[in-house]
Amino acid sequence: MPRSAAANERIRASQRAAILDAGRTVFARRGLAATMDDVAEAAGISHGLAYRYFASKADLFRALAQDALTRSPAEPAAGVPDTTPGERVARVVGALVDNRRDHPETYQLLAHVLSDPAAPRDLLVLAERRGQEFRRRLRQLIIDGQASGEVVGDEPDQLVTAIAACLDGLGRMALGRPAQGGASLPSAAIILRMIMTSAGPAGPGARGGAADRAGTSGGAGAADRAAAAGRAGAAGSSADRGTGP
Repeated sequence: MPRSAAANERIRASQRAAILDAGRTVFARRGLAATMDDVAEAAGISHGLAYRYFASKADLFRALAQDALTRSPAEPAAGVPDTTPGERVARVVGALVDNRRDHPETYQLLAHVLSDPAAPRDLLVLAERRGQEFRRRLRQLIIDGQASGEVVGDEPDQLVTAIAACLDGLGRMALGRPAQGGASLPSAAIILRMIMTSAGPAGPGARGGAADRAGTSGGAGAADRAAAAGRAGAAGSSADRGTGP
């Protein structure tokens, strides 16, 4: 008995999803040096079937990169009701750590967009703009947290860079340890203890042991916080030009 149109559509959707899932993993690990044969093998389909859904490797990479760029990584909004600046920093960092633990391929794919000379120029521009805007907003949250005494008084740009470096490293580690998943990766609370004062939160949703869920350590003196507040109007910084988490 012939399959119904609905059944055929479900099969096509399943095959396309398998190609996208395989392509996301293959491109994350190998970058644009990966081939359609690599993707077809990872998806468990024939070479020809892969080309039925995507005309070329470039088309598949573009679809994956655009999907990655549209996923919002815990937008650091400034006006969440009933929360302090430090709580908002903790919420954003916690969500970003979870995202990189659970979806490392997405972020490594974006890293290839930003670093591979063969990546399409328009995707590079979009990725840079997305990262710059995120870093700008995170920087302002950090400055607000310094003014409230919840974030340490170091240079805001350097704190943003430190967070970005930790997130990048976590994503690479998660991608390189697929069998272990995120069980062996640090929790958000560990990263937050580097930037929060004793008055700041450890961060919601941090997945770790009792020590990770404990309060933050360290602190910033009044002079440090005053200096940080004085830098609140700084513009055109290196973080604004960077690519961000």
